Amino acid sequence: MGKVEFIAMMAMLMAINALAIDIMLPGLQQIGASLGVTSENHRQYVISAYLMGFAFSQLFYGPLSDRFGRRVPMFTGLVVYIISAIACVFVPSFTSLLFFRLLQGIGSAATRVITISIVRDVYGGRMMAEVMSLIMMVFMIVPVIAPGTGQAVMLFGNWHLIFIFMAAIASAVLVWVYIRLPETLDPADVRPFTLKSVAQGFRIVLTNRVALCYTLANSFIFGALFGFINSAQQIYVGIYDMGIWFPVAFSAVAITMAFSSFVNSRFVGRFGMRRLSHGALLAFLGINGLWLLLTLFGPQPTPFALYMILFSLAMFQFGWIGSNFNSLAMEPLGHVAGTASSVLGFTSTAGGGAIGALIGQAYDGTTLPLVAGFFFLSLIGLIFVLIAERGKLFQPHNRPV
Repeated sequence: MGKVEFIAMMAMLMAINALAIDIMLPGLQQIGASLGVTSENHRQYVISAYLMGFAFSQLFYGPLSDRFGRRVPMFTGLVVYIISAIACVFVPSFTSLLFFRLLQGIGSAATRVITISIVRDVYGGRMMAEVMSLIMMVFMIVPVIAPGTGQAVMLFGNWHLIFIFMAAIASAVLVWVYIRLPETLDPADVRPFTLKSVAQGFRIVLTNRVALCYTLANSFIFGALFGFINSAQQIYVGIYDMGIWFPVAFSAVAITMAFSSFVNSRFVGRFGMRRLSHGALLAFLGINGLWLLLTLFGPQPTPFALYMILFSLAMFQFGWIGSNFNSLAMEPLGHVAGTASSVLGFTSTAGGGAIGALIGQAYDGTTLPLVAGFFFLSLIGLIFVLIAERGKLFQPHNRPV
């Protein structure tokens, strides 16, 4: 297939994961009322359960795809995702909903791990970063439209229709992938699926300083994003009284991130992954520091216009950080791409999801937990990048690990 179709397909595979998270946000209140959930914070478990299933199952898809190829594990994950979404329509209790959301996350993990493996099979270096940026740009369109789509779907019924919609979209993507995606795993890179081989692959990944530290940095940065996703509905509706306009405010920030990913794709070939992502990380830290000071000592709550400006500026930097950090972590691990994608995906998603859940559960009716989380997580991310680069930022080329 051509480059445009390849990028569109990879973006849609990754977008299935974002869809399963963001389309739920407008329905959390209705789900809680329907299934007898009295605590606002407990409604967030619909997101957290999915993320935990998504995180831990990534450890298995990579080694499986290194042994059996990319196609079969991908198809298996998509089928699990679709069946789980349909099962959520018929759940009798909140506990059973969380179980099938966990299972849906397990299925969705294939789309994250194997998609990145496929991109690494086909591209490397700055070209991989450019392609990943374009994939992220298309991928970020989903958070733009997903909350509004969820709101629109519920105009025709209740929250159950959201899961039917998810199953339909995933089914269409499954057919597209089955018809058009060839096997991308080089036969020379096939690894045996044995305990010794899997352990060796994990050791290769975990002992590579650059890959591990960029993954940990990405985990903490993603923790900030997941913290926002968990508490977005409460902030926009509870603090700023956005009501039905909540999806619009949510989408505005996602548009900023999508535009940022597009700009990154244009610049990364010229300036390199390190220069762009390191600069963005420092800007992310600076903006978050200013935002925290204003939250602590400014008017309460922070005026909505100022909140949106600072948040949008911060998330513009995120668009330069995420795809480049991912590419920097994967770059030295092409010979074990599936296993590497598993380990890196598990670490960033499980770590980020757990951190995001803590931020979400700390919600106290103000934006302070979120803003403080953004600042301290960006600071920790910077520390790991400094370790990866031996204290030297903005270096354009890889150095020995």
